[in-house]
Formats: sequence, structure tokens, C-alpha cells
Amino acid sequence: MRFAPGSDLHGCAELVQRADPERFRAVMAAPVAARAALFPIYAFNIEVARAPWVTAEPMIAEMRLQWWRDALDEIRAGGAVRRHAVVTPLAQVLDAEGAALLDGVVEARRLDIEKAPFANRGALMAYLAATGGALMQAAARALGDRDGRAALALGTGSALAGYLRAVPELEARGKLPLPDGRPEAVADLARQGLARLAEARALRGTVVGEARPALLAAAMAAPVLRRASDAPARVAQGGLMPPEAQVRARWLWVGMTGRW
Repeated sequence: MRFAPGSDLHGCAELVQRADPERFRAVMAAPVAARAALFPIYAFNIEVARAPWVTAEPMIAEMRLQWWRDALDEIRAGGAVRRHAVVTPLAQVLDAEGAALLDGVVEARRLDIEKAPFANRGALMAYLAATGGALMQAAARALGDRDGRAALALGTGSALAGYLRAVPELEARGKLPLPDGRPEAVADLARQGLARLAEARALRGTVVGEARPALLAAAMAAPVLRRASDAPARVAQGGLMPPEAQVRARWLWVGMTGRW
């Protein structure tokens, strides 16, 4: 990883490697300079995403999320920032707008505290845009993207792919993840995710070359969404990932072309 053992960046990289292996794989396909920005952002995402799930007490979950919002407020203000293994390196790669984007991610994660389902597909897609979409926007911005539209669309579609893969686990935890679980509704939802990926591809030219490594995290989104669209029963069965040989081939192609 080329970060000094014991350093904050090394700790962030190890956290991502353990908890988010797909994003770790994407970062390791990026130039070393980009890794120094991406690892703290993805480590932040891990910490925030798991905050609502590590306790059965909603108030404690709220407090954990508020801690991260307070840290982001410090980064956005541009003054002194609390010492923390993730916050400290995060402050070195975010500007005020990037901190604001991640603050929206934290706010949206409050919805994970409740077990109630999303009211409709639009509410679910708004949640995915505010979490995965804004996360990819912030990552791309940290690498120089000032447009943000491609990252938002791609991040939203990729977040849907990840969300559909997580449906069995969410149900096991007592969450009602889908506003409509009928096969035709699930297939239509997957097609909406594919439309977001198509939108991102149409905007590919707006993303500066230095920021494109932030988009590699969406490498598996299209195959997963296609499988959900073609056979929506795979969602409940936990069978959305292609066979391992296809996964390896996909990552090889993404690594060689930089496309998603």
C-alpha cells in the first residue's frame, strides 16, 4: 500500500481492506497519489455506515452519527480539527464542499436506524443518491472533479447494486429494505439503476482524468444490476454476484481500461 505502518493512512487502508474489499480493490488499481485521498474517504464511509448497526439503542446511534457530523463541521470551517485516525487524514483531502457532501451522507444514514421501509421507490433512490452518490461525488472531488454529475449518477447506480446485494442481510437484521418486493418491481428498480449508469457514461467526458480512479468503485455495478433485472428472484436468494471467473475478468477489464 506504500503507506508507513502505523500511520493514519495505513490504518485507513487496512480498515477498507477488511471491511470493504471491493473499494479496496478499486483503490489499489488507482495511482498511489489517489490512494492517499480515497482511503480516508472510504474509511469514513465504513465508520458511518456501521454506526446505526452497532447498537440497539437509537439514541446511541444518533450520537455516533452526530460525532461524525461535528467532525465534518470542523473540517468545513477550516480551523482546528479533532485528532482521530480517520478524521485527521480526511481533513487533509476535503475542501468545504467535500465536507458538506459527506455531511449529507451522515444525515442520510440516520434512516438506517429505523426499521421502517422506504415509502416508495423514489424515497429509496433519494437515499442511495445521498449515500453512495454523494460519497462518490466527494471522492471524485478530492481528486479534482468539480462537475460532479457523472459521479452522482454512477455512485447512485452503484449504491443500488450494493443495496440489492445486501437485501438478505438487511432482512435478517429486521429491516424491510424494499418498498415493493414483487419480482416485476425489483426488476424495474434494477433497470432504473442501469439507467443511472448509462447517464454517468454519457457524462464521462466531464470527469477530469485525475478524478477517474474515484469511479472505479462502481466496477461490479452493471453486472449485478443486469442480473437483478434479468432474474429478480436472485435478490432474495443473495445470488446477484456473477461467478468468480467473471468477477476476475471484469476487474481485469476495468483495471486495463479504467472504464466502468
